[in-house]
Amino acid sequence: METFITYVSQNGFYIWEEFYRHFLMAAYGVLFASIISIPVGILIARYGKLSSWVLTFGSIIQTIPVLGFMAITMVAMGLGTTTVITTVFFYSLLPIIQNTYVGIKGVDSTVTSAAYASGMTRLQLLTKVELPLAVSVIMAGIRTALVVGIGIVAIGTFVGAGGLGAIIVRGTNATDGTAIILAGAIPTALMAIVADLVMGKIERKLNPVNKTATA
Repeated sequence: METFITYVSQNGFYIWEEFYRHFLMAAYGVLFASIISIPVGILIARYGKLSSWVLTFGSIIQTIPVLGFMAITMVAMGLGTTTVITTVFFYSLLPIIQNTYVGIKGVDSTVTSAAYASGMTRLQLLTKVELPLAVSVIMAGIRTALVVGIGIVAIGTFVGAGGLGAIIVRGTNATDGTAIILAGAIPTALMAIVADLVMGKIERKLNPVNKTATA
């Protein structure tokens, strides 16, 4: 423990720098996936025949080992952060698409019928009724994707992306690198836990049931 404290005190700025870099790679990958996945989830909720194809494609990606997928991506994009962000992007597609699909499909048909009867257009129905009711389910998918993405980024050090994984690998190559490994592993675990807690809190706040109760 003393060795760990000494290492952290001497390399605090470096650890923070890698922590920040690590989080940004995960966040960007999930952000870009959300931009694509939410509209796709809405689309397959509208046209059910597409859902099996899209969800199967997402499931196939999930079955590929992350390191193998990252290696294939590296051939096309080279070493660095772009490869890692792209990998997080692809592995984030399924949870976000799936939750968007489930959230939109889960909106009560009587509510949508009433909205149509009141003269709402399909766009108004989507933005004013369906998305507000489904948003907490969608956020659950983004929450899952972010936590998984943080784990994926830890492997990114093998393609030259840095992050906290670089500290862990440095520790495994040292003669007595336990303290160095912990300096990378503990912040990674804390990042995932905090991200899960924060996203969970946002998810609960956006839940229409909780909104109604608060009102």
